[in-house]
Amino acid sequence: MLSLGSGGGKTAKPSFVSYVSPEEIKKENVNDELKAQLLPGEIVICEANTVVKFSREDSLQRGFYGKLVCTNFKISFLSAEQLLDEMEQSYRNKLMGENDISLHCVDQIFGVYDDKKKPLLPGAVKNKIPEKLLLYCKDFRVFHFGLRYTKEEDARRLIQGIVHHCLNPTSLKCLFAFPYVGAAGGLKVGPIRIEDDPPTVMFESKNDWRGELDRTGGLLTYRIISINENYKISTRLPQFFAVPLSVTDDDIKKYKGKGIPLWCWSHPSGCALLKMTALPEAADDSTSQMDKGWIERQLQILGETHSVNYMVRTEILSATLPTLQEIQASYSRFKQLFLTENASEFWETDIKWLSALESSNWLEVIRQCLKKALDIVECLEHKNTTVVLMEENCCDLCCLIASLVQVIIDPHFRTISGFQSLIQKEWVMGCYCFLDRCNLLRNNDKEVPVFLLFLECMWQLLQQHPPAFEFTETYLTILSDSMYIPIFSTFLFNSPCQRDNNQMPQRQMSLPSSPSYHNRSSSKKGFFREETDHLIKTFLGKKISRWTLTSEDHSVNYKQFYENWRSKPVDHHGLLLPLYDGPALKVWGQRYLRWIPEVQIPGGGSTTTVNKIYEIIDEINTLQTEVSQRVLKRHTSSRSGEVFTPFHQASRLSSTFPFGTIRRQSIKPRIPVSTNLSMSFGSMENLPDEEDLGVL
Repeated sequence: MLSLGSGGGKTAKPSFVSYVSPEEIKKENVNDELKAQLLPGEIVICEANTVVKFSREDSLQRGFYGKLVCTNFKISFLSAEQLLDEMEQSYRNKLMGENDISLHCVDQIFGVYDDKKKPLLPGAVKNKIPEKLLLYCKDFRVFHFGLRYTKEEDARRLIQGIVHHCLNPTSLKCLFAFPYVGAAGGLKVGPIRIEDDPPTVMFESKNDWRGELDRTGGLLTYRIISINENYKISTRLPQFFAVPLSVTDDDIKKYKGKGIPLWCWSHPSGCALLKMTALPEAADDSTSQMDKGWIERQLQILGETHSVNYMVRTEILSATLPTLQEIQASYSRFKQLFLTENASEFWETDIKWLSALESSNWLEVIRQCLKKALDIVECLEHKNTTVVLMEENCCDLCCLIASLVQVIIDPHFRTISGFQSLIQKEWVMGCYCFLDRCNLLRNNDKEVPVFLLFLECMWQLLQQHPPAFEFTETYLTILSDSMYIPIFSTFLFNSPCQRDNNQMPQRQMSLPSSPSYHNRSSSKKGFFREETDHLIKTFLGKKISRWTLTSEDHSVNYKQFYENWRSKPVDHHGLLLPLYDGPALKVWGQRYLRWIPEVQIPGGGSTTTVNKIYEIIDEINTLQTEVSQRVLKRHTSSRSGEVFTPFHQASRLSSTFPFGTIRRQSIKPRIPVSTNLSMSFGSMENLPDEEDLGVL
């Protein structure tokens, strides 16, 4: 182990104090014996010995020396001491260890030169090698690697390899999923299912859609479309999907699937939730007029298929929800709250943490999404009104709101299999652009976390009503991490067509034309051009106001519906409305704070409570087995050789479980005590407000 000398602050240059000299370190054979655990198709690109990984838990004052390896899948730090720690853990991730970083999880790379941090870009490391390498990750880990004892040529090769494979634009076929699947013998990656659990519905066949229509009671008014099989009509639609009975195959062929009301879910009362692409940006007046007529006809037919008292409401999501640009900007500000490099920086930011959280606007974005979902639920549940969600591409906010509404109303989607089926139906088959939105090819800086925003809203529901769900926040946290592990096909492609054409073997289809987000309109109106938005509102409002409610016509009267629901005992198997006011919304601690030792609970938090239950269950099962063996021993004189082993080492747990362990308890730095506060803290104007203190 290596240790820094005193004075680990930002102003003083740290000096290394080693328990052994650098010469002794280089003579040891431990580094050569350390081998990275490789998956099928994973190859080592570069590596370097005697790299120091500084411990965040010790405020970067100590560290472990070992080997830093970069493969075509991940960056791994290998240390004899930390490998022993992992061997003691009976519960760990089989794909990614505590010191493994997926290449696509790396957000920023910095080099430290004489205590000055500089961003490292492809081709930037040509002359001087940095003393430290800093990796900022999208899962909010911050890694500090010291290179002072590393051979210069090895360090240069290592940095160049890491920067190139983490930051350079790449192609789809270069993602690790392809060599992995090829080396694994054409293995198709799908959802992991425990035996006897209900299967996850993949919605890849007519039977899958028919089963869901039958389950929700929508078979009488909706039918399954198969004319897009092999993606003959549109590459931006799945091969099979459901539409109202009034929609003909000729309509779908004529408009290439654009403007088609796609079925999402049917309410027991007979109304339904649908989504539709909004008016495209027309090239000329004649095309625009044709598109307007098409939209009018579809909505009119949809309204006339029901009784006189049945209403249809169109919900233009861009009119009331944040744009993609606003979501991206808000999350960029929000994530800076959790990317602290050391304990001192953490306590400095803690003083104004609440103010920074408020200014990021991320919780407000979540609140608006929950409020909009509640508004839609009130229409379906209370007003017996079919709702048509409209969006320019129908695959971002439509996916988010449609998914939230179904979780709130339908308890089936609160089970593990139901929730996975929902993601498959609304996001994967709904053509959400995971490849572009997660920026897996690094073609731009337009990473828009719409799916993460959905998981955030889900977490708010989960922490407000935990008994209603079959899964925990750890499941959601793992889902959010999986977006940046390029193995799972769920989060790898922009559409089912792109997946079928590229992913695995047998089927060969044409690639879809999927424009990247950075090529789309960046106007303040969001998804629509200003004139297009105006056309939709005025045209639909005037032409079909007899039976259609637009977002402007709809009065916000769901508060009474909400208060009536809250006045009754919560039915966890029924309607589950979210609390959306400001004080009810919290920060997803397990995802964002799990790597900061200063906010962890030694001995365990809520996740370790679940683990303790499993430990007791294991012990009961072991005791039952032992009793049975003792009974059997009386007849066979056999002796059981089994010894009970605890599920985990409880003394090593913290609230980071199951993602990590705490090896040392960090101590909050002392605040200078002085009779002159202005000398201790600087100007009195910089003192924190009372509301900003003690957030953690």
